[in-house]
Amino acid sequence: QVQLVESGGGLVQAGGSLRLSCAASGRTFRLYAMGWFRQAPGKEREFVAAISGGGGSTYYADSVKGRFTISRDNAKNTVFLQMNSLKSEDTAVYYCAAERDSWPGRAEYNYDYWGQGTQVTVSS
Repeated sequence: QVQLVESGGGLVQAGGSLRLSCAASGRTFRLYAMGWFRQAPGKEREFVAAISGGGGSTYYADSVKGRFTISRDNAKNTVFLQMNSLKSEDTAVYYCAAERDSWPGRAEYNYDYWGQGTQVTVSS
């Protein structure tokens, strides 16, 4: 069982930055691929970014490529999402997810554990 707790959300102006963190429980964090998803009001949850267990491979949705960066610190059981040049359309609840496979997927069904989410609101 893995428990995930997100933090770092908040209100920011368009063009600003936020850094989300996701702390994971357990001793085998490096064996899990990690992903970030988001859900905007009235929309389905969508893939944002993912990172392999060792951190050597990363993947991004086209909508955030070049603006967001996913990273992880396996010594601290934490994954991060650095969000720059934020836009109003980035407003959503952001979820951290863990997959019992070192290679990350882009679909929700790939992931086994989910955090409760953290709200990100970008004002224009």
